[in-house]
Amino acid sequence: MGQKINPLGFRLGTTQNHHSFWFAQPKNYSEGLQEDKKIRNCIKNYIQKNRKKGSNRKIESDSSSEVITHIEIQKEIDTTHVIIHIGFPNLLKKKGAIEELEKDLQKEVNSVNQRLNIAIEKVKEPYRQPNILAEYIAFQLKNRVSFRKAMKKAIELTKKADIKGVKIKIAGRLAGKEIARAECIKKGRLPLQTIRAKIDYCCYPIRTIYGVLGVKIWIFVEE
Repeated sequence: MGQKINPLGFRLGTTQNHHSFWFAQPKNYSEGLQEDKKIRNCIKNYIQKNRKKGSNRKIESDSSSEVITHIEIQKEIDTTHVIIHIGFPNLLKKKGAIEELEKDLQKEVNSVNQRLNIAIEKVKEPYRQPNILAEYIAFQLKNRVSFRKAMKKAIELTKKADIKGVKIKIAGRLAGKEIARAECIKKGRLPLQTIRAKIDYCCYPIRTIYGVLGVKIWIFVEE
C-alpha cells in the first residue's frame, strides 16, 4: 500500500509556512483553533453568499472571481489581524463590504475587547494557485462541460503563470457513469518526495447532479 502524506504538511518549516501566528497556554489552545476555524468559515460563507447576487458576468471571470487562496490570522494581545489572500478581490472592494465583514467576524471572536484588523491582498498570479484552478474546473463541470476538456483548459491557464509542473486528478462518477473512477492529467515535473521543492496543493469537492466529485491539484512552483 502506498503511504500518502499531505504535500503542504510535509513541507512545513521549509518551503511552507503556517497560516496562523499566535501563542496560547495549553488549556486555551483548543479554543484558539476553534476560533480560527470560525473566522475562516465566516469569511468563506460571506464570499459565497454575496457572490451569488452577481450573476451577469463572463464565464471565466465568474468561475475564478473572489476565490480565497488562503487566510492568515495573526493574534496580538488586543488585536487580531486577518489577511485575506484572494485572486480577484472585486467583491471586497465594494463600498461597505469590509465593514460588513468586520461585524460578522466580531461575533466569532471570543473576547469583547479584541479588535479586528482586516487586510486584503491580491494574488499576483491567480492561475498559479490550485484553489483558483479547482474553482474554475468546478464551474465548468456544473455547466455540463466535459471533464477532460475542463482539465485541459485548466492546464492551459497555468501557461500564464511561471510554474514547472502541474497535475490534476478528478475522481467520482465522471460523465454520469454508474461506476466511479479516477482520471488524471499531468504536465511538467512534480517531485513530491523532494522537500525543498515548493509544491502547492488543494483538495476540492464538487457537487454535481450525479454526486460529489473530488478534485486534487498539485502545482510545482519552484525549487
